[in-house]
Amino acid sequence: MNPPASISSPPRSGAATRREVLAWAMYDFANSGYTTVVLTAVFNAYFVGVVADNAKDGSATLLWTVAMAAANILVLASAPVLGAIADHGAHKKNFLALTTVGCVLFTALLGFVGQGDVVLGMSLVIVASLMFASGENFIAAFLPEIAAQNDMGRISAYGWSLGYLGGVLVLGLCLAYIQWAQAHGETAVQYVPVTMWITAGVFALAALPTFLWLRERALPQSLTADESYLRIGFARVRHTLLHARHYRDLFRFLITLTVYYCGINTVVVLAAIYAQEVMGFSMQENIVLILVVNVTAALGALAFGLIQDRLGSVLTLAMTLMIWIAALVFAYFTESRAAFWVVANLVGLSLGSSQSAGRALVGQFSPPQRAAEFFGLWGLAGKLAAVVGPLVYGLVTYISHGNHRLALLSTCVFFIGGLLLLMTVDERRGRAAALEPN
Repeated sequence: MNPPASISSPPRSGAATRREVLAWAMYDFANSGYTTVVLTAVFNAYFVGVVADNAKDGSATLLWTVAMAAANILVLASAPVLGAIADHGAHKKNFLALTTVGCVLFTALLGFVGQGDVVLGMSLVIVASLMFASGENFIAAFLPEIAAQNDMGRISAYGWSLGYLGGVLVLGLCLAYIQWAQAHGETAVQYVPVTMWITAGVFALAALPTFLWLRERALPQSLTADESYLRIGFARVRHTLLHARHYRDLFRFLITLTVYYCGINTVVVLAAIYAQEVMGFSMQENIVLILVVNVTAALGALAFGLIQDRLGSVLTLAMTLMIWIAALVFAYFTESRAAFWVVANLVGLSLGSSQSAGRALVGQFSPPQRAAEFFGLWGLAGKLAAVVGPLVYGLVTYISHGNHRLALLSTCVFFIGGLLLLMTVDERRGRAAALEPN
């Protein structure tokens, strides 16, 4: 089978300036408030406790998880094809702009969701999350264009570190406003909408450098009379899958990433619940915990990013997975709050570094002219893990009659499995395949 037209066209030449690298990294800073405020700390609790009225039968939590699953399924269905279309038409920056405006707009609209607006709240958060996840894929696809293979670990870590700091900033602003509002007698229905507008506003402002300074280096490819971008997108994905053998280390790593991301997504989604249910943390203590862990994650991503470019991505990632395993085993035996803070910071150290190292390795294994397509597959792997990992945790908790310790320990299986699968990935061969025409 012949590949789709112009599949091996090179990206536009020209090394990225420091300003351009900063502009790329600033997008991680800009969008991190969405995950921290909307999905982790504020709107999720508001939806369950106020919008869905904290139904005693557990349906409020179920409705939230359904909304998250629906968003992830939409990303699963669309990411690789949208990435292939972006590659062919050199539309990465245009698509990034579209998804950014969409996420900012729908995040702001979440501010109009009140008590009982279940359908509206679910619909808005599904679209906002779809836009957010798609934007993550498109910004990541610029990495092979702005960084040499030997610098990807450092630059990816730079962005990830800024991202965690951005999350701290936005969550800190929201927390300060919430405390002020509560002191003035306001309820969640009054102050949560403002936190949505703060999050949307910071996203829009902080993303401006990305669109002012980041260049689209890819060259657009023309369409014949009987072609369309949609057909080209499906054709390119089909070509990739049929020639997966050429990119075997990339596909082995995507499977590896899916497995260990199941563990990461489980901890991200359920760590606050574990702290509350098992360790007795209050909501205020949980917010402080999230803030501290974000700082540790930023430092971990930065430190391991420097190590990654010296020791190699596979070895560095293996080190972070071993820290994950140690942290979860330690958590299983932890009884005191002081010890749990140690666990939380170990998780933070490995959280930022393992995610950053994974993104860099996908970049190293991706031909620059097909980066958006391959990072669409990266996004697909992450969203599949976001469905599977928390579901397994929930099932273990249910079967064990609410034993969160056992459920958290079972999450180790994902990191052990990811570590074993990682040993089958040949980093040098994967890098070489990315530079060979196919």
